[in-house]
Amino acid sequence: MIRICKEESFHQRQGYELLLTMMRGTAAQKDMAQDATNRFWWPSLMMFGPPDDASPNTEQSMKWGIKRHTNDELRQRFVDMTVPQADKLGVTLPDPQLRWNEARGHYDFGPVDWAEFKAVVAGNGPCNAQRIAKRKAAHDDGAWVREAALAHAAKNKNHAPERTRLTPAANHG
Repeated sequence: MIRICKEESFHQRQGYELLLTMMRGTAAQKDMAQDATNRFWWPSLMMFGPPDDASPNTEQSMKWGIKRHTNDELRQRFVDMTVPQADKLGVTLPDPQLRWNEARGHYDFGPVDWAEFKAVVAGNGPCNAQRIAKRKAAHDDGAWVREAALAHAAKNKNHAPERTRLTPAANHG
């Protein structure tokens, strides 16, 4: 687990540094970074799973110690860590309700569109048709490789030398 956490930390840092480089770049690069932020902010909040009151497994996972934090707690921690990073980068997060709540000591944020989340999980996301079409095209384009491999295997099946089974040497002890 330590190795996984170190690798994820590396990827997080790498992503931050790449965004920082883009935000220090040309207007087109800044626009690309902002566009990506606009597209991925809400899906990023969705990735922690449904709200706790709609999560069928959170309570049991917490009891068993599989999870140390609920979906809502993880989402809040993510927002609390990300907002200062976005400010430092100069990226605007696309949530008009996002603001610091002094009383709670956390950022308040707008409602997540859980209908969109359910649609994406069901395979009806905004890019699903594109993804399926590309996957089908890649499969179709690779048909010749599968056919060649089958033909090669069939040809060599008739001409393959007989193989002998290796057995362990007798114990000479």
